Amino acid sequence: MPKTAVLIVAAGKGERAGRSQPKQYESLAGKPMLGWTAGAFGELPVTMVIGPGQEALYAAALPAGAAPVCGGARRQDSVRLGLEALVKERPDFVLIHDAARPLVSRRVIDGVIAALEGGARGAAPMLAVADTLRRREGESWSLVPRDDLFRAQTPQGFRFADILAAHRAHAAQDVTDDVEMATLAGIKVEAVPGEETNLKVTTEKDFALAAKLLGSSDGRSADATLRETRTAMGYDAHRFTAGDHVWLCGVKVPHDHGLEGHSDADAGLHALTDAVLGCIGAGDIGQHFPPTDERWRGAPSWKFLDHAAKLVAAKGGRIVHCDVTLICERPKIGPHREAMRARIAEILGLDLERISVKATTTEGMGYTGRREGLAAQAVATVML
Repeated sequence: MPKTAVLIVAAGKGERAGRSQPKQYESLAGKPMLGWTAGAFGELPVTMVIGPGQEALYAAALPAGAAPVCGGARRQDSVRLGLEALVKERPDFVLIHDAARPLVSRRVIDGVIAALEGGARGAAPMLAVADTLRRREGESWSLVPRDDLFRAQTPQGFRFADILAAHRAHAAQDVTDDVEMATLAGIKVEAVPGEETNLKVTTEKDFALAAKLLGSSDGRSADATLRETRTAMGYDAHRFTAGDHVWLCGVKVPHDHGLEGHSDADAGLHALTDAVLGCIGAGDIGQHFPPTDERWRGAPSWKFLDHAAKLVAAKGGRIVHCDVTLICERPKIGPHREAMRARIAEILGLDLERISVKATTTEGMGYTGRREGLAAQAVATVML
């Protein structure tokens, strides 16, 4: 099967957006725009090209992201530097995408890949111009025929060796996108269907529109025809055993007992992982990380939650809210609640306001009341 790499160009300053920092690092519907863009490609390997001096912004936006490549003065310079960094990976195809297009759908991505797998040397999503076009000439407006006029979007896909050679050969020429660079090199580019929602976020109005399409700040879909909201629950419990700490929601909490389990027995993250998996009908944590598999003995549970989140992204979905309730008499959760929220937010790449961690007791009743163990329940909300 051909190997496909993704190159996301995120080196721009985004000054037209009127923000205090480059637009790709600004929050959009609950997390940095760059997080939405990278997540749209699911399991495909992503290489990010950023601007000089943007390392700290990148680390904050994508704390689990791969090391980025430093770009150049022009977009085409950044693309070429990114392509050079991919040489050692030897991909068959490369998808070159703008960081400012966070709403690209899996349908568009798969359409570009399918064209390349079908034999095309290059492919790009295109939208036919529907509006009447007019050119201003003094005091009048002349009609511009719109036949054969198209709006080019990204990702623009190519055979890796072809587009790398094109950028090397024509580096001195100014081009607007990689379709133009391919054309200079004699590479035929096929058009695949684009989508109106695959907009390039450039101005403040674009930010507002993108936020509506992704979902408003309270997690409600702006248009039920664009997004489907799913909610699922998860539950987990572990018995206390000898030890001096427990792991809860990714935080090490001192305690006079440990928790018995095949992994680190983090009931909070286990319950949340099941809730996320439930939103996409992907079974439960035991199917993905069976306790009979020695690879997961003592494993940190953040890896399980990260895996579930990537499965959601691969389906074009987005996690918009998580709520965890820890049920125990001891340890006390209050002193660690904010650290737990922050850790879950970090794992999922979400704003802190989208994460809730609560605690309760059973008033001395049942196994948690007798302090034989603890339990956790979680609810996750995903937009698809």
